[in-house]
Amino acid sequence: MMSHSLLRIPSLCLLALLLTQCGTTQKINHGTQNTVAAKQGEWIPLFNGKDLTNWTAKIHHYEAGDNHGDTFRVQDSIIKVRYDQYTGDFNDRFGHLYYNTPYAYYHLVVEYRFVGDLHPGAPSYTLKNSGIMFHSQDPRTMPKEQDWPISVEMQFLAGIEKGKERPTGNMCSPGTDVVYQGKVDPRHCIGSSSKTYYGDQWVRAEAIVLGDSLITHIINGETVLQYSKPQVGGGVANRYDPKHKVDGTPLKEGFIALQSEGQPIDFRTVKLRNLKGCMDPKAKNYRAHYIAPDPDSCLY
Repeated sequence: MMSHSLLRIPSLCLLALLLTQCGTTQKINHGTQNTVAAKQGEWIPLFNGKDLTNWTAKIHHYEAGDNHGDTFRVQDSIIKVRYDQYTGDFNDRFGHLYYNTPYAYYHLVVEYRFVGDLHPGAPSYTLKNSGIMFHSQDPRTMPKEQDWPISVEMQFLAGIEKGKERPTGNMCSPGTDVVYQGKVDPRHCIGSSSKTYYGDQWVRAEAIVLGDSLITHIINGETVLQYSKPQVGGGVANRYDPKHKVDGTPLKEGFIALQSEGQPIDFRTVKLRNLKGCMDPKAKNYRAHYIAPDPDSCLY
């Protein structure tokens, strides 16, 4: 059973309020304009259901913006991660697809499913393994040979053997650290309390990210992991520019990315509700659900 000893009652109350206001069962209208949605405090569709507008690929061994082998593509209103155009084995071509706007305080919703077979040469641990990165460095700050972005990952896994648990919604930390159960946890990955999901079923994953304070993972409506104080540190990320890895630096905001590491996967819903905005009730764009102030955004 997972301990939540790091949480205080105000944090739990805040989480309950967010879940009520954000409506975890709402559906997104891909026709909504992002700018209007952002001003109104509504859900922002990061994926428009048609193409990869406002997204940037960064794949190991290639420059940012090079979507090598059409790794990330849109078909049937789904972002599909595929490797059928790769020549040779996988060669550690780990990739990420970044949304071009960074965020700090937000509620993110992603629906994913694993499909197909692991690409030849991909590491065995990547079998039915993927995720979303957040609080990530800008992909344009990554050298060609940097393998993983400095970021926090909500890791997605699926069951492989019947009867053998393999929870999803875990936390992994390339180039970062987090506080778990009251102290900085040295592990690269921290397991969640989620159920094991098999086959190609769609799974709904949510992350409520509150800057550099509390982070909550939710799988199919159930809270499965909570931790706090994400910060630069730890290992796993390699061949980065040292100026972008100053250990101990709090991670207050960053980019969101969908992962590619050898296993085909589909993403359909990718939406976000910004929790940072104008908190002055006198402003035209005041919204009661904001929890982090952004005075410069206020309109009168």
